[in-house]
Amino acid sequence: MPPMALTGIVTKAGCMQKTATVTVSRHVIHKLTGKRIERSKKILTHDEKEVLRLNDTVLIRNCPPISARKRFKLEKILKSPETERDLAHMQAAQQS
Repeated sequence: MPPMALTGIVTKAGCMQKTATVTVSRHVIHKLTGKRIERSKKILTHDEKEVLRLNDTVLIRNCPPISARKRFKLEKILKSPETERDLAHMQAAQQS
């Protein structure tokens, strides 16, 4: 399988060791009506350092099978709302 990178949102993290569930969405055009339909797929992703949090936007890349259902590794975190909120709280605490 050629290397492919997918962008998705973390929907489940912290329940399984070194594993997070990432939902990857794509849009397809319906053949008959011509409307856009959103298709999504849940993918188990290997998170070695367990840094992923809920609602993170991540880039994942396929790899050789790690377990029965894990075939993707975390490439990098593109956006993390919880981390950004924690940083904003720390900056506000330092200013006051």
